Amino acid sequence: MISIVGLGCKAEDLTEGGKRLLLSGAKVLLRTDAVHSAESVKQMGVSYETLDYIYGKSRNFDTLNKNLAQAVLAAAKAGDVVYCVDGSVSEDVSAQILLKKEKNIRVESGVSKADTAFACAKIYACDRMAVSAYSLGQIGRLSLPLAVYDVDCELIAGDVKLRLCEAFGDETQAWFIRGGNAKKIKLYEADRAEEYDAGCAIVVDRIPLLKKARFDYEDLLEILRLLRAPDGCPWDRAQTHESICGNMIEEAYELVDAVKSKDDDKIMEETGDVLMQGAFHSVLAQERGAYSPEDVLSGVCSKLIFRHSHIFGKDKVSDAEGALSVWDKNKREEKGQKTAGDSVRDVPIVFPAVMRAQKAAKRAAKAGYDFKDAAEAAEKVKEELTELLDAVAEGDAAHISEEAGDLLFSAVNVGRLAGADCEQSLQQSTQKFIDRFCATEQLIAADGKEMRDLSPKELWEYYERAKRSAKK
Repeated sequence: MISIVGLGCKAEDLTEGGKRLLLSGAKVLLRTDAVHSAESVKQMGVSYETLDYIYGKSRNFDTLNKNLAQAVLAAAKAGDVVYCVDGSVSEDVSAQILLKKEKNIRVESGVSKADTAFACAKIYACDRMAVSAYSLGQIGRLSLPLAVYDVDCELIAGDVKLRLCEAFGDETQAWFIRGGNAKKIKLYEADRAEEYDAGCAIVVDRIPLLKKARFDYEDLLEILRLLRAPDGCPWDRAQTHESICGNMIEEAYELVDAVKSKDDDKIMEETGDVLMQGAFHSVLAQERGAYSPEDVLSGVCSKLIFRHSHIFGKDKVSDAEGALSVWDKNKREEKGQKTAGDSVRDVPIVFPAVMRAQKAAKRAAKAGYDFKDAAEAAEKVKEELTELLDAVAEGDAAHISEEAGDLLFSAVNVGRLAGADCEQSLQQSTQKFIDRFCATEQLIAADGKEMRDLSPKELWEYYERAKRSAKK
């Protein structure tokens, strides 16, 4: 029979239940006797063995806990064992390994390191978070109030400092806990203590919104809700899903522009603006009872898992093209698209015209509806150009518009089948024209002339000079 006893953080923390187990005659194993709470076992005068020797032969913290658990299991084969850990049983990883392996384990939980640390810092909130310094890297989102215990050496304190400063800011006030005392520090000072031991901890209390140096998604939602409150910002209160649609498009374009500029500061800023727009829609919807921010996050996570069935499911792929094919297959299933027409019709109408044309043609091509190659598609361009010129001769504005659209759509097909991203290609060509036009204007001005006064031949000569200069 295995029993696990949490010794707490100091000698007087040992419970009456723990004492009875220690006096039961079972073999007593201490995880370590180099902690204050081990004094309670020493004071009882019971015979015990420590597992300190396992620390020296373990490569890392994970291996250490597995080795500790194995040592306890091996000892239990010869008879009853009482395994003593500092703090609470729930805070000890080796104890958790034992509890997963063996069902019939008796537990005397003990006073937790986290409770002791919070009490030292005089923080008594119910919604507090506690984590071992050795498990900190496995935790995604940290919340406040927070206690990080097991800060037992300068190296671990440095790791804790980096993580907490990243989450909450270097100058954030914290408490360094040691020997039952709490010392106020800034987070950047977490690895500057004179001494560390197994009872050391770092505690951070809740930070008011306006005093935060670092924010998370929940803070963004809180700010938006405050702006939408009755006493909030008049402009934000007046907005609807429809009124901020243009903002979303504008911010998305600004993010793409920042990416093209390769400016990380701009990319970071514009990414935040796009994220804020999505959060704004979430808050507006929650006000109407339509859906919540949690619904949005759950939906996108579920979508990513479902569409990546080659990662989270049974599909197999060997390259990026295969992954995209699986994604498209799962997307059609998810959206209930039973025909190629359903997929083509689903291309958003708000896309830029060239992008929408290319996307619709690509989806049709997957159903076998396409030209053989770019050369065959080019024949259609000639046909559409003739029809456009005929419409121009007729002078019918509606017919001209229709045939101009057909010509452009045909040109997109040629570019697509040639392997070009036509939206990007047209953007590049437009920018090239703008650069050459500006250079042409500068050459003309340098000669003391006005562009509007030049003949077509002269104008073209200047344009060719600008073009040659750009190529050089």
